[in-house]
Amino acid sequence: MTFPVVGMVGGGQLARMTHEAGIPLGLKFKLLSDTPQDSAAQVVSEVVIGDYRDLDTLRAFAQGCDVITFDHEHVPTEHLRALEADGIPVRPGPDALVHAQDKGVMRAKLAEIGAPCPRNRIVSDPADAAAFAEEAGGFPVILKTVRGGYDGKGVWVVRSEADAADPFRAGVPVLAEEKVDFVRELAADIVRSPHGQAVAYPVVESIQVDGVCDTVIAPAPELDEALAGEAQQLALRIAAELDVVGHLAVELFETRDGRILVNELAMRPHNSGHWTMDGAITSQFANHVRAVLDLPLGDPRPRAPWTVMCNVLGGDYPDMYQAYLHCMARDPQLKIHMYGKDVKPGRKVGHVNTYGDDLADVRERARHAADYLRGTITE
Repeated sequence: MTFPVVGMVGGGQLARMTHEAGIPLGLKFKLLSDTPQDSAAQVVSEVVIGDYRDLDTLRAFAQGCDVITFDHEHVPTEHLRALEADGIPVRPGPDALVHAQDKGVMRAKLAEIGAPCPRNRIVSDPADAAAFAEEAGGFPVILKTVRGGYDGKGVWVVRSEADAADPFRAGVPVLAEEKVDFVRELAADIVRSPHGQAVAYPVVESIQVDGVCDTVIAPAPELDEALAGEAQQLALRIAAELDVVGHLAVELFETRDGRILVNELAMRPHNSGHWTMDGAITSQFANHVRAVLDLPLGDPRPRAPWTVMCNVLGGDYPDMYQAYLHCMARDPQLKIHMYGKDVKPGRKVGHVNTYGDDLADVRERARHAADYLRGTITE
């Protein structure tokens, strides 16, 4: 029997963990990575070093792959169309992925299908941004470059016309959005296969610090059951309307008046779903692999009442391995996932998962482990 070859474009931690999920299934992975030191390049056996922005490189990489998928959204849309024209299955396809690549395209499509969003429009210069602010009820407003942003990059909170110059220096269109008065951020994660089967994970709370995901709580505490169902149905509807194949994360605002609004879309495994590695019957990574190969999807239900994920960020303590002794002895149920990255201040280098029956205890255990690994605490 010949097992399929999954081609993964991008060598980051998402590719590393997707590869890990494919190992028990006997799947073969081929990786297109920027450098041999990238997170996934350290563990995948067949690695091609090259530039994902070069069509010839992509075409050569795709030879021998049964399907192409991604750990980021940055491959040029026209290159993906060329691969499809060559007969290579690309999942998610370019017609879907463009909505995660271009925030302007995303907002236009979400408006077309009636998905709830913050007020927004493309603006041409600082004066136009100020005009939008007046339309939206005044400053502050959010300005975003339509392409290339992640983890808070490419996003500005603008409090006056004078503050609005920086986003326009990137030379790409700028999207203006109202600054939403929200209670918290949520994420609805779903996985969809080519023949339309889809599964929905519990809606989670995502806590950001300085624009970077810090903690994810599954399920979101005290979330109204009807609103949770609405969020899951919205994510499933977006996936169907956009013909998404694989994992889709719909990042949401929960507003003070009890609504949900779509903030961002990601069409790949996502930080909001890392808890599923230990807290769900089938992880987001395993289901993403199943989906891109059009295999039946696995059960997304949680294994425990509560699971908490905390990202481990780099700090001033580079030798995180020495912290394992304390963390593992203190909490034998703790799950540590490290990405093989050099430790740099503020860089995501791993995450921890904890789970159990008592939310306060589960949160404390995750927070302690992440802080101890980083060196923020030493006892």
